[in-house]
Amino acid sequence: MADELVHYAVDRGIAEITLDSPHNRNALSAQLRRELRAHLSTAIADEAVRVVVLGHTGTVFCSGMDLKESRGAGAGDQGVNEFPAILEQIWTSPKPVVAKVAGPARAGGVGIVAACDIAVATHAASFAFTEVRIGVVPAVISVTVLPRLLPRAAHELFLTGEKFDAERAAAIGLINSAAAPEDLDTEVRRYTDMLALGGPNALAATKAMLRRPPAAGLGEDFADMLELSAGHFASAEGQEGIRAFAEKRPASWVPAAD
Repeated sequence: MADELVHYAVDRGIAEITLDSPHNRNALSAQLRRELRAHLSTAIADEAVRVVVLGHTGTVFCSGMDLKESRGAGAGDQGVNEFPAILEQIWTSPKPVVAKVAGPARAGGVGIVAACDIAVATHAASFAFTEVRIGVVPAVISVTVLPRLLPRAAHELFLTGEKFDAERAAAIGLINSAAAPEDLDTEVRRYTDMLALGGPNALAATKAMLRRPPAAGLGEDFADMLELSAGHFASAEGQEGIRAFAEKRPASWVPAAD
């Protein structure tokens, strides 16, 4: 649709969700939030989708909440109330989500980048937690951002609101890779190709394991992880992967080559 702000397309198991609201720097307006959630739900529900790539049009990845909509609204009517559901949807998605960042990300936009499993940004991208500079708190995004960042960097950047580049973002754990603009597509494809080699159930279980809080003791941890490991070794997917390895062929879930 011509008036949609978020586009959706699938090719060879890769779902591409594209923010397309350059007139307001891809701000998280009510319409954009609604469409983003709907497309994420579609990708998660589609068994043919193996990996989700979240990108954008225009020069800005996402500038955060739409401040025009926030102005004058009470606490119960702020758009930020809907934002945790979007971050949780990305964070808990059973399909790996890759952020493709070709321009600045601010505030809530950085929260989205942090929620993704893999994030690739160009050298032209920049990041900032600008909330304190307008008198608000980077509270909601802290849930996805703080597990990624080095603690010293988190204190510095949350408190100062200072802008930082893609190289520093990689150094402090916010993104995985900083690439030249002309290499962004290739670098994202490198990650999606690797992710598509993983079994769908194994990837979903591994994501859940990575989110798992530590158990009370080492013995309990080993018991839980042994149950998880043995179950997947014995599963239909695990047995197919073992056969494919022995027969030196791609597993059944690997997308066909171009």
